[in-house]
Amino acid sequence: MGFSRIETITSMNRLSSVKSALSKIGVTGMTVIQAIGCGVQMGTFEYEAEQNAEMELLPKQMIILFVEDEIVDKVVDVIKKELYSGHIGDGKIFVSPLTNVIRVRTGEEGEDALK
Repeated sequence: MGFSRIETITSMNRLSSVKSALSKIGVTGMTVIQAIGCGVQMGTFEYEAEQNAEMELLPKQMIILFVEDEIVDKVVDVIKKELYSGHIGDGKIFVSPLTNVIRVRTGEEGEDALK
């Protein structure tokens, strides 16, 4: 069984709904990091007439998940549904392969380390 790392960067007010939706589909863990950053809009808000000339770093959060490959599509669909507003700042989702997971306390590896 393979594993993937799913990283989501989004605005600060979206965590509660994403966390609740992921819990409902059986995701058992996540890491959330508060950060500042900007995307291609360089921190320009949607209602501003002109794009910022210099990057403006905005408060963001990064949600990190490690899941089995067979549920990646389901997890990504849930995240997309919960984050979508159709406006600038909905976020980005990054999916990358993971070669192994090891639980330090017990030495368990792979699927056993995620359960």
